[in-house]
Amino acid sequence: MPSSPSESEKDAPTAAHTRPTRPDDHIDQPDHTGDTSVAPPARLSIGGWLLYFWRQLTSMRTALLLLLLLAIAAVPGSLVPQRSSDPNGVAQYFTTNPMLAPILDHIQMFDVYSSVWFSAIYLLLFVSLIGCVVPRARHHTAAMRARPPRTPARLGRLAGYLEVVAPAGVTGEAVVAEASVRLRKARYRVERYESGGEVSVSAERGYVRETGNLIFHTALVGILITVGIGGGYGFTGQRVMVVGQSFVNTLAAYDSFNPGRFFTSNTLDPYRLTLTGLDVVYERHNIKAFGQPLDFTAHVRVGDQRESSAQDAIVKVNQPLTTHSTDIYLLGNGYAPKITVRNAAGNVVFTDSVPFLPQDANLTSIGVVKVPDGMPQQLGLVGFFYPTQATLTTGAFASSYPDLTYPVLTLNVFEGDLGINAGTPASVYTLDTSTMTQLTGGSTGVASLQLKPGETGRLPNELGTITFDRADTNGTTADYSTSVARFVSFEIHHDPARMWVLVFAIFIVAGLLLSLFVPRRRLWVKAVERNGKVLIQYAGLARGDDHGLTQAVKNLAEAHTAALRTVSAEKLDLSGGACCGQDV
Repeated sequence: MPSSPSESEKDAPTAAHTRPTRPDDHIDQPDHTGDTSVAPPARLSIGGWLLYFWRQLTSMRTALLLLLLLAIAAVPGSLVPQRSSDPNGVAQYFTTNPMLAPILDHIQMFDVYSSVWFSAIYLLLFVSLIGCVVPRARHHTAAMRARPPRTPARLGRLAGYLEVVAPAGVTGEAVVAEASVRLRKARYRVERYESGGEVSVSAERGYVRETGNLIFHTALVGILITVGIGGGYGFTGQRVMVVGQSFVNTLAAYDSFNPGRFFTSNTLDPYRLTLTGLDVVYERHNIKAFGQPLDFTAHVRVGDQRESSAQDAIVKVNQPLTTHSTDIYLLGNGYAPKITVRNAAGNVVFTDSVPFLPQDANLTSIGVVKVPDGMPQQLGLVGFFYPTQATLTTGAFASSYPDLTYPVLTLNVFEGDLGINAGTPASVYTLDTSTMTQLTGGSTGVASLQLKPGETGRLPNELGTITFDRADTNGTTADYSTSVARFVSFEIHHDPARMWVLVFAIFIVAGLLLSLFVPRRRLWVKAVERNGKVLIQYAGLARGDDHGLTQAVKNLAEAHTAALRTVSAEKLDLSGGACCGQDV
């Protein structure tokens, strides 16, 4: 049985070299038998920690994570109403969700896009993208100016390696020269190298891939900047208009207005907008979708101070009207019953078309009428409007169809303090009844007022009368199709940077296409003289996935060798012709 090797044999230099699991050129680490201490890593200073966090923030991984977080953070803005675009919806949300709404408001869910947490993600993404783009741009610029890399010594290790014997009479210089011409035509950057008697050509292309990547990220930064500028200098306002009403683009004319941080009143371009009509088309043939809206078309007339400049236009749900540097969007619509209240002496104390807010798909709507003057005490009326009134099995009313077929208006009357004398802002769509006395409906024992278009009812306690006026004066009692006016909710939006957003969006798409579909590859052609013959070696290398690299090397080899055969044949013909000429 062979004896085990001695310690001196184990430590011999040749022992490591002869082990089959190690390469021949492996060198063992020196033996530190006498030194058992391990030096701890140096503690980072404040500057070191700042540098560490900066590198983490400006890494591409962090930028992608922040972009994903920004997309996720924008989701709540589509799930709950936003004060910037739907203040009435926010008020309604507080009414229907009195427990949840204050919690969501505390974490700024009704102001998602201007919230602290959304702005933090937005700014961090902005800084991260700049920190990514600037160093990469410098590196890319230096790489584009550099020469193509030297030809590797062993091309056989690379993708698509081919070795071909050059045609007779073709030298290595001719091989490299022909390859250089062919690669330049294919838009490669070419460099000739010579080492140890071997000549080669190194070619590369696809830098536009990285250029596209930089364009994508730079345009993304541009999007962030322009969106910030547009939000700072732009504004968004809402206005509810009844058919026949006009709106003038001034601050006082908006129902709600949300200006940007740098907005000034000089930004408003004065113009007049008149709502002349609203066409609604409902499904009447498909019983499964009966009553579903198919189309909304608001007819408007727009003009500036000159009456002659007024022009007719339309606004649809997905077709906003662009005029005077603003975009006018159609957000919603409903009915606005015209209500007239007279006191006991017969004097009109209130008359107006009151927008009733829809509560369901069949436009069962709720509205509020406030009568601050002309009565012994202030009056408040809370009403429901049913375009096509139907009675449920419970005895309650509901609308069975959204169009005007059998319209009915019901009202409950409250008497007391409306809460408007103190100057405290209050929504016109809500009525605080905590300081008021209910006169009809509920537990009062007095039936709620119930009116059809054109009918007049008496207020309780001999307070006066209330009339549900018809919108059309020529309609018959039996025809209710145009008896109630409609209202439209418009959103008016001004964004001075929207064209730049479009430009940067186009650059984003172009940069993304370049970075996805342009391959980054290198090709080499080397001429090696061996045993009196010239061997041509072809190989390629790709940065990233490039499924067409092997085929590209093969195509280059075929076209190159075919050209060399043509050159060889021409030389032979010229040589033969010279010989024959001498014989002659």
